[in-house]
Amino acid sequence: MASNDFSEILPRVLIVSRRSVRKNKFVDFVGEYHLDLIVGYGAVPVIVPRVSGVHMLLNSFEPIHGVLLCEGEDIDPSLYEAEISGLSPEELEEIRRLHTSDTAIDREKDSIELSLAKLCLERNIPYLGICRGSQVLNVACGGTLYQDIGKELSKKFPENERVVHIDYDNYDGHRHAVKVVENTPLNNWFNDSLEEEKMEIWVNSYHHQGVKRLAQRFVPMAFAPDGLIEGFYDPDAYNPEEGKFIMGLQFHPERMRPPDSDEFDYPGCPSAYQEFVKAVIAYQKKLNSTISVPKPLKLNQEMEKKRKMIIRSFSLAKDLYSTGSEMHPSKESELQAGAEFLESNTALSIQQENRLKQMGATVRNAGSYIERLKQNEERERLARNMMGKMSAEQLADLLSFYHMMGKICSEVLEKKVHGIVTDLGS
Repeated sequence: MASNDFSEILPRVLIVSRRSVRKNKFVDFVGEYHLDLIVGYGAVPVIVPRVSGVHMLLNSFEPIHGVLLCEGEDIDPSLYEAEISGLSPEELEEIRRLHTSDTAIDREKDSIELSLAKLCLERNIPYLGICRGSQVLNVACGGTLYQDIGKELSKKFPENERVVHIDYDNYDGHRHAVKVVENTPLNNWFNDSLEEEKMEIWVNSYHHQGVKRLAQRFVPMAFAPDGLIEGFYDPDAYNPEEGKFIMGLQFHPERMRPPDSDEFDYPGCPSAYQEFVKAVIAYQKKLNSTISVPKPLKLNQEMEKKRKMIIRSFSLAKDLYSTGSEMHPSKESELQAGAEFLESNTALSIQQENRLKQMGATVRNAGSYIERLKQNEERERLARNMMGKMSAEQLADLLSFYHMMGKICSEVLEKKVHGIVTDLGS
């Protein structure tokens, strides 16, 4: 693949890793189901490591064509007005005991993911949030969360009507019902699996927090029987064919598979990833259309022969300048091709001329190095006459000065000529 042919580069989806401890050391990981689906539908997952300071380096991950945020610890409560929860210190301590692995706040991950979510909202970059990722999206837009569903929501229902949103003993196998809202993307994806009266599917979930107040820009797509929002999207930013996709799912469609099987519970389970990647691909094309990227030139046999002669000519000129050696008469014909190239500009495409100009050299101010080489002999004669009249001290100073200038000139010229040769050869 040519290095400048961006049309063949797959779109990039950023995914932030989650920190864990293995053998007394921190390790970063991302669930493989997410990666498989992103790759399978035609994008490249780019893992953003959850390490200190990365939130200041997000520009280095450009270009960003999509963002997928998934599992992780609880979001820092101070980011969504947690004081209104009314939970007592004793209740908060009990929550920490029940959900030890999830209640350890990771502020660096919060900072990275909220920055990415806001970037997507500002630029209309496709965004898919799964589980924690949906909560990040809601918080980024001014929504709030239940600090603990059990303490704030479930307790309002009789025990036999409470929804189990997390089962530590049956992580992948746990399911609970959700009611799908009509005329939403989720409805379209699972339409063939929905009974008209119930509009229900059974989903896998693993969370003790969830959306409390949904941000104003979003519309719910599914509710659990206790009223918890299990999916939402921005209808004004949803059109995958045009590169628009802003959505959050509290449940895990990627995990909704029978034990030891790659088949999904419902045909619609992978649709969120499929439509997300469709939007990512469209967004990349839209982004690339605003950037003029020159296509590699395809030359016929005759033009390819001329191109090689010009490259040889430039290489020879470079060697003559670098070594300071005299030109052998037999080499003059080889230099002629490069001289004609610079003088006529007939062999340059518009793209090549622009690339030369960007390097600070144009065909018109470059001149003919053939004429410069022919002038060397006359310059040498004049220099010898002048130096013959100088004192030994003056000659020593002059020698030192020109030795330094020659070294600098050689280095700069080497870079410039090598750059032109490389550019023509690409």
